[in-house]
Amino acid sequence: MSKLNIHACPLCGGNHLKYTMTCVDHYASGEHFDLLRCEDCGFQFTQDFPLETEIGRYYETPDYISHSDTKKGVINSLYHLVRKRMLNRKARLILHLLGKKTGSLLDIGTGTGYFSYTMKEKGWDVTAIEKSPQARTFAKEHFNLNVYDESKLKDLPDKSFDAITLWHVMEHLEHLNETWELLYKLLDDNGILVVAVPNCTSYDAEKYQEYWAAYDVPRHLWHFTPSTIQTFGAKHNFILAAQHPMPFDAFYVSMLSEKYKKSALPFVKGMYAGTIAWFHALAKKERSSSMIYVFRKKK
Repeated sequence: MSKLNIHACPLCGGNHLKYTMTCVDHYASGEHFDLLRCEDCGFQFTQDFPLETEIGRYYETPDYISHSDTKKGVINSLYHLVRKRMLNRKARLILHLLGKKTGSLLDIGTGTGYFSYTMKEKGWDVTAIEKSPQARTFAKEHFNLNVYDESKLKDLPDKSFDAITLWHVMEHLEHLNETWELLYKLLDDNGILVVAVPNCTSYDAEKYQEYWAAYDVPRHLWHFTPSTIQTFGAKHNFILAAQHPMPFDAFYVSMLSEKYKKSALPFVKGMYAGTIAWFHALAKKERSSSMIYVFRKKK
């Protein structure tokens, strides 16, 4: 299998890369992957991950909820319950930030289509992109959404979207700097770029270490902090306009992490850890399990 061995930091170009920990792919393969951190800028990433052309098999499990929409088990049932509330919150955030009720939206990595459908129902002109054929089929059958594969991105006109969203997608994309360049090209000069990613300096990340479910190797290639994602934005001529915590994520992630640790009563222990993480996020939002970052173009 072809793997990408990184010798220079994708963020700063530095070559002082230090091993931090080894994580296990609990979802699909049981394989081990090392995490490295750049000592120059602090950016952390998965080393020797499968190339884009070969990583697909690591998503091919009925438990991968973003592509299958499974409700199997207590943990996934809780995910569905929380998602309904979060969809409305995400929609309100977009409308508030832009100060308009309708517009053009590009949703990259739409998964099974829930957010794209929510915005379409509110009158938005939505272009949805998803790599997984299984997820695209689900979106078509359940929401009558026309979801395109990633090849559609190169055909889109410049500055054609009021909002571009990547909900837990950026960490999956192999060509990271090229993606930021494309986002800048496609976004209207007065538009917003909304990126949600796990936060590897969160309370739950520090508690669970190599068992933290949001490391999710090798599907998650990049492991962002509030500082490093802001630096990525600045590198590509974006300014960070706002950031919002996603404290609900801590419950789902903590329960999965307890499951990976083979803990007794993972649901109970995960709920307890998620509650502690919630209070940490209330005290300091940068400690939230996941974060929503809102970027605008530099003027």
